[in-house]
Amino acid sequence: MVSVRERAAAVAAEVRDPEMPMLTLADLGVLRDVQVDGDTVVASITPTYSGCPAMATMRDDLVHRLTDAGFARVEVRVVLSPAWSSDWITEHGRAALRAAGLSPPGPAPRSSGPVPLTLGPARRALTCPLCGSSRTEPVSEFGATACKALYRCADCLEPFDHVKEI
Repeated sequence: MVSVRERAAAVAAEVRDPEMPMLTLADLGVLRDVQVDGDTVVASITPTYSGCPAMATMRDDLVHRLTDAGFARVEVRVVLSPAWSSDWITEHGRAALRAAGLSPPGPAPRSSGPVPLTLGPARRALTCPLCGSSRTEPVSEFGATACKALYRCADCLEPFDHVKEI
């Protein structure tokens, strides 16, 4: 028998990211927890970065999906600590990004202190998600959304988005 919490968690886990709809919030690692407190389902989410414009849509989508599934009261809490990391994207999520023609992030940078600000494009060892070539070059650190950078493959000449490491 499936508990109320398990059913609520399963519904919440299927909500899609509004900016990268090939990913669920669970695949993206944004959905942190789902609990039931009395008659209220409480979903906890963490933004991918401070000021993420998709947070309101994520919250609304969670509320709508859970209420449509029969949960009368839904609360969405934003959890800021620990901060989200691109390392939280699941392997299934990384595969979905590649299948959609996006380059998934590599390991997030590790630092024991302040991260130095450097000018110029970040140096990443990427492979083209379209042809698999490692001959890629940055076009812009700013892609279709703030969490993506724009790259071009030097072999197939196609542009592609890379999900940034955070």
